[in-house]
Amino acid sequence: MPQFPRLLRVTAWLLFVAIVFVTLSPIGLRPVTGEPPNLERAVAFAVFGAVFAIAYPRRLPLVIGLVVAAAIGLELLQMLAATRHARMPDMGFKLLGGGIGVAIGAMLTRWLPVRR
Repeated sequence: MPQFPRLLRVTAWLLFVAIVFVTLSPIGLRPVTGEPPNLERAVAFAVFGAVFAIAYPRRLPLVIGLVVAAAIGLELLQMLAATRHARMPDMGFKLLGGGIGVAIGAMLTRWLPVRR
């Protein structure tokens, strides 16, 4: 496997770990960009979905499953965190952003030359 795909896969998993940390850490550790929280959620999951779709272009159903499981699972796990709360609209924005990101990533893999 060429070096670039390996780096892309490591980046994808690091993004996943960062999203898990930001989602489940105490609210005081959550980074604030100044944008509406729903936009932050959607963009974070869009980047997450796009990078995974590009990193694993032949595993698109698994990528979709991971994005959906992450959006739902992380929202449910927030019920266990004392300073966090689980809300259906938050999960919806994560799913929407993740879906858009996977679609963009899948389109990019078809347009960009891939070295195999």
